[in-house]
Amino acid sequence: MVFLRDGPATIEIDVDIDMARPIATLNPTTGVTEKTFTPLSETELATKLEQAERTFLNYRRTTFAQRAEKLHRVANLLEKDRDRLAHLATVEMGKPIAAAQAEIEKCAVGCRFYADHGAELLADQPVPISGVKALVRYQPLGVILAVMPWNFPFWQVLRFAAPALMAGNVALLKHSSNVPQCALAIEQLFVDAGYPTGCFQTLLIESEQIAQLVADPRIKAATLTGSEPAGQSLAHHCGHYLKKTVLELGGSDPFIVLPSADLTQAIQTAVTSRTQNNGQSCIAAKRFILAEPIADEFTAGLVAAFQQLKIGDPLDPQTQIGPLATPAIREQLHQQVQDSIAQGARLLCGGELLAGPGNFYPPTILTDIPVQSPAYHEELFGPVAAIFRVRDLDQALELANDTVFGLGASAWTQDPTEQERLTWELEAGAVFINSLVKSDPRLPFGGIKRSGYGRELGREGLLEFVNIKTVWCA
Repeated sequence: MVFLRDGPATIEIDVDIDMARPIATLNPTTGVTEKTFTPLSETELATKLEQAERTFLNYRRTTFAQRAEKLHRVANLLEKDRDRLAHLATVEMGKPIAAAQAEIEKCAVGCRFYADHGAELLADQPVPISGVKALVRYQPLGVILAVMPWNFPFWQVLRFAAPALMAGNVALLKHSSNVPQCALAIEQLFVDAGYPTGCFQTLLIESEQIAQLVADPRIKAATLTGSEPAGQSLAHHCGHYLKKTVLELGGSDPFIVLPSADLTQAIQTAVTSRTQNNGQSCIAAKRFILAEPIADEFTAGLVAAFQQLKIGDPLDPQTQIGPLATPAIREQLHQQVQDSIAQGARLLCGGELLAGPGNFYPPTILTDIPVQSPAYHEELFGPVAAIFRVRDLDQALELANDTVFGLGASAWTQDPTEQERLTWELEAGAVFINSLVKSDPRLPFGGIKRSGYGRELGREGLLEFVNIKTVWCA
């Protein structure tokens, strides 16, 4: 059986361990099932799809100003209801409450960006050609299906929905089965903001029902954030029906530290990057590649910082590390750590399952990692850091690029020549110098290699789900 990082984002593949899970809120802190939901019937699903198509035929004719007004309302509602929405995320997937509140705030920022700039980004682009009126026009495609993960249950959805709806599309959301209350709350945000019925709908369905949605001609395109197998499966089905996909998949981001780096800042950022969201982030730094002259000092600082992190109830504002989202994620992560140690990796801290209820896993650091071990070539989706030592920049680049993934990369150096080489030679969708890798609505976000294709956010994300139409008037 293969573990799929982002839960049930998969279509008709028998390797998804979450397919047997009900659509339910299973509190990862207590292990208690708090609420369960009945999947939509075939009739109910058909009704929602029909409603989406009908709504699109009218919504596509709304003006940018009308769309922007509603998107601003969504942003206002997110801020007004921040604490309740953040509480839902913490209860359903375990992120510390402060991080959940920050996620809701970021969603509001993303909505406002597209509300404020969508019209100019989607405006007709004249092309100077003698004797004709030529331009490029951007028009919506129709009903877009989004298959989304649990780790950022609001941001992952809103960063898709805001540009898609601003462009005039309508959306259907298949969210992960362990965050149904978050999924329904997002739909209610759009309802309360005054969007037409059917403009954004949450589908509480099981994973195997996605295939029939993809086959329906009313679905024009799909986007997925999740694991590589999930992405392959969706792309396979969409490819059969010649439908566009945008995929944001796994990551094993390098964090390169060279001798001229500000080590204090680098260590502080490394701790944040590896442990944010309880270590469950696709763009978290996972492989720490250290130049020999600073390797001992950096490692000692990272170990000390990891050992001081507070693990506990994620609803406590002082908690820094909450539980992992599901028992299966914890089991998989622990197995990867233990297999790596058995194959020769050295444990510097953590690595032991914590007693008591909840899916807690301690901040863990491995070093002396063999090439054949899981910690070298697999994504570790939890608070586990892998440390590597290198001679110089050449070896750092070689090691950083020795992965099937290519999502983000962070590098730390004050040398302009090294900075230039790093931004050119690192194989990733984003390279951050002396900074934490993060998504920003003003910039495109996405990966290469097995981290997926296409882009979210920025102007590039806005244009993924539009018809880029050439207009020629003689």
